[in-house]
Amino acid sequence: MNIESNLKKSFGKQIYFKENLSKYSWFNLGGPADLFFRPDSIDQLTLFLNFFKNQKEKINIIGAGSNTLIREGGVNGITIKLSSKFSYTKLLEKDIIQTGAATLERAVSDFATKNSLTGFEFLSCIPGSIGGGIKMNSGCYGEDISKIIFSVEAMDRNGNIREFKKNQIKFFYRGCDLNEDLIILSAKFKGHLSDKKNIEQKQTKLIKQKKESQPGRIKTCGSTFKNSSNKKAWELIKESNCEKMSVGNAKISEKHCNFFINEGNATSKDIEELINRVKKQVFEKTNVNLELEIKVIGKNKREGGRQF
Repeated sequence: MNIESNLKKSFGKQIYFKENLSKYSWFNLGGPADLFFRPDSIDQLTLFLNFFKNQKEKINIIGAGSNTLIREGGVNGITIKLSSKFSYTKLLEKDIIQTGAATLERAVSDFATKNSLTGFEFLSCIPGSIGGGIKMNSGCYGEDISKIIFSVEAMDRNGNIREFKKNQIKFFYRGCDLNEDLIILSAKFKGHLSDKKNIEQKQTKLIKQKKESQPGRIKTCGSTFKNSSNKKAWELIKESNCEKMSVGNAKISEKHCNFFINEGNATSKDIEELINRVKKQVFEKTNVNLELEIKVIGKNKREGGRQF
C-alpha cells in the first residue's frame, strides 16, 4: 500500500491531493497543493506528521489566506490548514484569553471587548487568523501582537508540543524568531480590565479609520510591502509615481497604493510582476529597497515537484 492509500485510509476526507488553493487566498489565485491536510484535532495532526517523521518534506502552513499570494504552479510538499475546530476563544482568568490558532483576529478583539479587556482593539482591523498573526507579529495603528501575547503553544514537525512564554520569543516589526516549521496550535493573551464603553468606542474608531483609508470587498491581501524605517510604504510608492502601474488585471488600489488587487482575471504572475516593477521603481527613485509584507508561496507553472 503506497503513502497516498495509507493517508486516505487514516484521514479520509481531511486529506486532499492536488487541492486547488485559490479558494484559500484572498487574491483568489493559486495552483494545486501536492498534499493538503485539514486536521480537526491535535491528535490527528500528530498522527499525520508521524507519516513524514524521517523525511524532509517542505511543510507550508496557511491560515485565513489574507496575507498570502499563491503561485499558479501550485505548492510542493505538504500544505496544512487547521480546521475550524482550532477556532475558539475562552477566558482563563479575568485578564487572560486563550484562543485557537485558526481563530480570526477580529473575533478575538470582539471577545476581549465583551469581557471588558483593553489592548485588543487593533485586532478588529486585521483580517487574518491568530496563528499567522503571531508568526508575522501583525499590527496596525501603533499596536501589534507582541504587546498582548502571553504564551504560544506550537507543534514541531516531529509532533512534539512546546509552549513558548513571551520572553522566549523575539518579536520584531512584522515577524518573530519562531521556527518556520512550527505549527501554532493556540495562544494566550493578556489584556487589562477597563470600561467596556470606552473599549467599544476605541474599537469603533479604529474600524471607521480603516474603512476610510483602505479598500474593502475586493480581491487583495492587504499591505503588500512593509513600511521602511523612515517612511510608510504607501508614501514611497506615491513619491515614485507607481500609483497607476498595472500588469494585466493586477492593479494598485486607488484608495491605498500599498494594496495590490486582482481586478478580475489577474494571475499570480501578474501580481508578482507588478510587485517587482513597483519595487524596482521605488528603489531607483528613493534608494529604498521595499520588503514584502505579504507571503509568496508555491512554484511557477514550469517548475516540477514531488508526486505523492
